[in-house]
Amino acid sequence: MDRPHSVSVAGVIVDALGRALLIQRRDNGKWEPPGGVLEREETIPEALQREVLEETGIKIALPATLTGVYKNMTGLIVSLVFRCQAADGAPTTGDETRALRWATREEVSDLADEAYAIRVLDALDAASPPAIRAHDGVKLV
Repeated sequence: MDRPHSVSVAGVIVDALGRALLIQRRDNGKWEPPGGVLEREETIPEALQREVLEETGIKIALPATLTGVYKNMTGLIVSLVFRCQAADGAPTTGDETRALRWATREEVSDLADEAYAIRVLDALDAASPPAIRAHDGVKLV
């Protein structure tokens, strides 16, 4: 039987210098934008706000701009990525976050796997219409 896909959201918070906030995950040490899987009862904006707040300590302003839709072909996860603005709070580590840093375009490409770096770069470009891409969990396909 086919396994259903899960849906996740990620928020790329952009500062006044055009840098993106990346988190280093505690579970795998990888750098990526904050985000996670939607809970059954949540709307997409609610999930986006919750995940970003949990992983960064920052409350984002809504609405956020959808900049890309990404499918992990091996993990069967569809991710919706949004360009966000911070409304309140300061970057803070937590249960899921080992470290945080503001990263330039060049740093994003050095720190994150290609599948996650492209999400951040698409958000920094504020791609319109949103980018639609597929990957294997690490590399674009």
